[in-house]
Amino acid sequence: MPAQPAVVLDGLCFDWPDGATALSGLTGAFSRGRTGLIGANGAGKSTLLRLVAGQLRPSAGSLLVAGTVDYLPQTLTLDVDATVAELLGIREVMDAVRAIEAGDADPARFDVVGDGWDIEPRAVAALAETGLPTGLDRPVATLSGGETVLAALVGIRLRGAGVALLDEPTNNLDAASRARLYELIRGWRGTLIAVSHDRELLELMDATAELRDGSLTVFGGPYSEYRDALEREQEAARQALRTAEQTLRVERRQRIDAEQKIAHAERQGRKDKANRRYVPAAINDRRNSAEKSAGARRGMLDARIEAAATAVERAEARVREDARIRVDLPDPQVPAGRRLAELTGSDGRTMVIQGPERVALTGPNGVGKTTLIEQLVRSSGSAQPVPRPAAELPGDAAAGLRATAVARTERLGYLPQRLDGLDDEGSVLANVAAAAPNQPLGLLRNRLARFLLRGAAVERPVATLSGGERFRVALARILLADPPAQLLVLDEPTNNLDLASVEQLVAALDAWRGGLLVVSHDHAFLRRLRMDAELVLSPDGRLTNQELAQETVRSDTPIGIGWGGRED
Repeated sequence: MPAQPAVVLDGLCFDWPDGATALSGLTGAFSRGRTGLIGANGAGKSTLLRLVAGQLRPSAGSLLVAGTVDYLPQTLTLDVDATVAELLGIREVMDAVRAIEAGDADPARFDVVGDGWDIEPRAVAALAETGLPTGLDRPVATLSGGETVLAALVGIRLRGAGVALLDEPTNNLDAASRARLYELIRGWRGTLIAVSHDRELLELMDATAELRDGSLTVFGGPYSEYRDALEREQEAARQALRTAEQTLRVERRQRIDAEQKIAHAERQGRKDKANRRYVPAAINDRRNSAEKSAGARRGMLDARIEAAATAVERAEARVREDARIRVDLPDPQVPAGRRLAELTGSDGRTMVIQGPERVALTGPNGVGKTTLIEQLVRSSGSAQPVPRPAAELPGDAAAGLRATAVARTERLGYLPQRLDGLDDEGSVLANVAAAAPNQPLGLLRNRLARFLLRGAAVERPVATLSGGERFRVALARILLADPPAQLLVLDEPTNNLDLASVEQLVAALDAWRGGLLVVSHDHAFLRRLRMDAELVLSPDGRLTNQELAQETVRSDTPIGIGWGGRED
């Protein structure tokens, strides 16, 4: 017998207090095991998790959950003095055990402990196994952001809820923290539902669920298998659409041919009447018969056209909108030997980026990567917006001063983590035209269509756009700039992007022929960009040039990355 589902949704609806509908009539089920929940930004994934967790109440429909639920939100909110034990959710039980061991025989203490007599040693062991500090009484403030998320996940396992919900757990985690989180997920027992755009995490799932257009589709396999199955389904849908469109064209052509024959017959009837070829009674009989026959034929052909048009509509509904960016970008004309940037570590060694090279800048959280690239952007003298002065950046400001960066080109494009450089009141077209003032508006409209910003959408104010649309405007602004940027600098570009937007970014950058510097913890994303090398920034400000694995190196671009003083 198949296992009973862990979460069942039946006509689930949810409306926000202002009347906006987040979910309507959602029906589906999550099986036991690990499920990756995907969907476009704004599809309602986080809202669905909060409904399952009981933080929100459905407006209509039903929601059944097998067992208790535990929930890890995107952003953890804790008291400033919270301890690791409180983060793990075991403070009350741990204190009760300690009180009983100290001689307190209050029955209420025993009720609190229940079966958790060994909670403290189990918690210490679980933290140690994950490579985390084991002090349960230490303040959470002494942990890094990645350690805090990992400890919260350890707490969910310790509490043993039947259903665990994770909302974008790898957001803002560095590579080391991600690797440890993946290990926790691999060994997960029980039901887990994780909202994520992290492809490596999604590959650890037993099933993939997509929330799209108000419906939930569940596939039994990890994300890559789901994508392969979806592509096969979409190819069949596209073929069915082509067939339906061809059938409709044939039916319309036959309708035209039939009308021409009917018109010819009517002309012949009028000619016969004028020539008195037949007696009037016979002419009337022939006319009546012809009119009935023509009417019947028209009705039959119209019905066939209507049926063919309906088939086209149904076929179109099965084909997803083409969400891939296909754009012929301006050529920045960067010679192979053209120096674009120099990054100097705390030990005085200088890294040179030159020509159409693709370099990843990585390192643990807090070492100053954002500070370093903002310094690089400022030094370029370009009119790129930099959201905050480096001195105001929390955590990594001091570390960032140990390494320095200088741009060797004024033509630099910058995509920050927060898209603060757009004019919210201006239109999409106006925002992009500001970066390319010499380009005809008609040409920019055509190019924006390749960024999936079509028709009337280019006249909309940026403030009215969705997150994905806003991202594409920011991307188009730097990629379509005139003159074209010679070096693109992207700071954690995949943070908070849905999978479709990440696909669009990869597709757009695939056509880029200038230099590229990307800060990212997402190694799957970096591999897809075919980076030439990885530059690692350490906590003490040193820079290490680390070549990527062979399969990730672009075969069509010579690698000339080197340290200052070397012949490049």
